[in-house]
Amino acid sequence: MAKSGYHHGDLRSALLDVAEALVRERGVDGWSLREACVRIGVSPSAAYHHFASRDALVGALAARVLTQLGEHLAHAAEHAAGDVQQRLIAFSTGYVRWAMDDPAVARLAFSAGRATAETVVPPHPHDVLVAELDRLVEAGGLKAAARPGAEFIVWAAVHGLATLLADGLVQLDDQRAADLETERLVRATLTGLAQEEPRSTAWPTARSAHTERLARQQAALSPEGDG
Repeated sequence: MAKSGYHHGDLRSALLDVAEALVRERGVDGWSLREACVRIGVSPSAAYHHFASRDALVGALAARVLTQLGEHLAHAAEHAAGDVQQRLIAFSTGYVRWAMDDPAVARLAFSAGRATAETVVPPHPHDVLVAELDRLVEAGGLKAAARPGAEFIVWAAVHGLATLLADGLVQLDDQRAADLETERLVRATLTGLAQEEPRSTAWPTARSAHTERLARQQAALSPEGDG
């Protein structure tokens, strides 16, 4: 639905809001920057003061969505009650629910290259997952030896379930069933990590746009000559 206008100084937020609505209506690529401007009632030239192109607007929206998701998942984990695995289950349940409730925006957030990691304001969902796995080790719910790279194992499992449910490739009776399926998946994944046998060679080191950005930041902060 078209907006009647915007308050002075809020054009950037208004463009992001309209872009998010258009993504839900038509997907990531089914609309233009000009159309977003028409809905707000401004000229495209006004939008260019904030976004150099439609891709820049989409990237900024993806970054905002990731920030909001990180905040939501951190809140879910913080308010979980139960055994030592329950915080991670709450994180994962929140992730799956989000993908099922808002599939078009979820696809936007994790489309390769949509959001430059540098623009995501903490907490990034990846960082929340890392923190929860670290807490699980401290609480005795995960062996320290299984911790390296475990965030990518858990993310692969949870994101896979979320995508299958959001796309209708796996169907469950209701939200309660989806929550229970997520819990089972998380517990099974942690059980598998707990039963890993020592290896003569290390597992591969997985990376993402976010972890590479963190690595670049760390390298920039290191004193010269430290490599």
